[in-house]
Amino acid sequence: MTDLEIVRIPALSDNYIWLVHDPVSDETMVVDPAEAAPVLAEADKRGWTIGQIWNTHWHPDHTGGNAAIREATGAIVSGPAAEAARIPTLDVELGEGDTVTLGAHVATVLETPGHTAGHIIFHLPGDALVFTGDTLFAMGCGRLFEGDAGQMFANMQRLAALPPTTIVYCAHEYTQANGRFALAAEPGNAATRARMETVDSLRARGEATVPTTIAEELATNPFLRAQSAAQLAERRAAKDAFRG
Repeated sequence: MTDLEIVRIPALSDNYIWLVHDPVSDETMVVDPAEAAPVLAEADKRGWTIGQIWNTHWHPDHTGGNAAIREATGAIVSGPAAEAARIPTLDVELGEGDTVTLGAHVATVLETPGHTAGHIIFHLPGDALVFTGDTLFAMGCGRLFEGDAGQMFANMQRLAALPPTTIVYCAHEYTQANGRFALAAEPGNAATRARMETVDSLRARGEATVPTTIAEELATNPFLRAQSAAQLAERRAAKDAFRG
């Protein structure tokens, strides 16, 4: 159980920005700020001062708020070294095995190429949580814009090996659409059917469906459950064309 305070901030059409505060050190950071205004407003409302920005990849809906937040707060921006040329606000370049800290809380960087060539995620083993950006979603995985299915399968294997209780903070509200595909990919999966009842109910009330857990994903995510890179490739192609 973590003592970090983690606030979900909706942004753009379906993004989630994660504002994270350590009450012991009084330090605050933000993961993948799509835009600055809602982040600065939320931090101000809570009396928190943002000192860091952690980016998982270069896409504008994950870095769009970097410059304005840094200008307003002086926050240090950390992100993937492999994408430094595409993140002009980057201060600290990170790669596999590097660590970043928020107070005494330590995040280890895992390189997860696939969605983008240099995508990284932040795993805080001491807090049993992981910020997965666009690598792992609730019942889904990121599109393969710059990488391939072999890379994404390797990512899924690494994530599947995390403790089942690990809480997964992903960057989009894609669960309902992902779940419809999951039902088509594994029509006999009773866990997915049961989960979708909850998801549909939450979305009908306008409520969020994330964070999730590794255990939930092991039971219902057709990409985390893929048995080979070939099967993941087949499922990814099918999801890209899915209109269910």
